[in-house]
Amino acid sequence: MSFAAAVLLCAAPALTFAQPASLVKVENAWLRPAVAGQSGTGGFARITSDKGATLVGLASPAAGVAEIHEMAMEGDVMKMRAVESLPLPAGKPVELKPGGHHLMLMQLKQPLTAGSTVPVTLKLKGADGKLIEQRVDFKVSATAPAAAPAAGSQGHDHQHKH
Repeated sequence: MSFAAAVLLCAAPALTFAQPASLVKVENAWLRPAVAGQSGTGGFARITSDKGATLVGLASPAAGVAEIHEMAMEGDVMKMRAVESLPLPAGKPVELKPGGHHLMLMQLKQPLTAGSTVPVTLKLKGADGKLIEQRVDFKVSATAPAAAPAAGSQGHDHQHKH
């Protein structure tokens, strides 16, 4: 066997497991805890796509059903409903938050305890039309994680005149 062939054989397993580049940046991903007997919980995060994408679905081994949901007013009543997709405009963060768009994990297979981590696979359609799956670990927490200050929020020095 030549040296070049040996190098290729050694390199092949590493190439097989290479991960595709992430289509979106996900920050502050968290899920509310769920106790025994509770069948569902909400998930929240900040998602940014540099080139634009659409969240078209999700999955998690922790749940039988995973959906994208929104909260919307119908008359005088706030209602939650599933949506088929969520646009992620290029360069603009999209907040998945309580009272707005969020992830729903339903038919939970076990309780989700604070401090644990739950894998969620985001199903995304890129601006080029290609479908990509991206795994994100969501931290289970009773409250949202502390977000890093936004760029430019330090030194808030402009003055308001009244």
